[in-house]
Amino acid sequence: MAIRKKAKGKAKAKRKKQPVSKAKRKSAVRKARTIRKKVAKKAPARRASPKKTKPTAEAAGRPRPVSEQAPEAIRPPPSRPARPVPSEQRIGVVTHYYGHLSVVAMQLDPGTTLRVGDLIHICGHTTDFTQKVESLEVGHAPVSEVGPSDDFGLKVVEHAREHDVVFKMRA
Repeated sequence: MAIRKKAKGKAKAKRKKQPVSKAKRKSAVRKARTIRKKVAKKAPARRASPKKTKPTAEAAGRPRPVSEQAPEAIRPPPSRPARPVPSEQRIGVVTHYYGHLSVVAMQLDPGTTLRVGDLIHICGHTTDFTQKVESLEVGHAPVSEVGPSDDFGLKVVEHAREHDVVFKMRA
C-alpha cells in the first residue's frame, strides 16, 4: 500500500504593518491611568495621663469605697444540676441529628426500652429540654416501642446534638 502525502494548503501571505503618522498616534485613545489614593498617616498615640507612680503604703492600706471596688465575677446558679435527678433514668445517647426533619437517631442502653407516650429529657452541653415521645420509626415504619437493638428515629421539638444524653422521666 502506498502512503499518501499530505496535500499542501495555500500559503497565507503575512501582512506588513504600515507606519502610523504622528497625527493618528495622538488621536488614538490612551488607556486611562489608575489614580491611587494617598493613605492618611495615623496620629501618634497620646497618653491621657502622665506616668503612674507606685502607690504608697498609706494609699494601699486605705479601704476603697464600694463604688470603686471591682465587681466580683458572680456565677449564676446552674439551671440544671450536673447529675440526673433521682426521678430520671438514663436510657441512651443521641448518635445523629437530622436538622431538616428535626429527628434524632439514638442508641439505647442495654436493658432499656422507649415507648410512645414516655416523657424524656434530652440534656447536653448546650441542649436541655423535656418532651413527650410522639413519633418513633424503625426503617421508615412507625412503631410503638423500641429496644436497644433497634436503629430508630425519634421526632424532637428542639435542636439536639450528637452525644447528648437522653433520660426517661419516671411518673
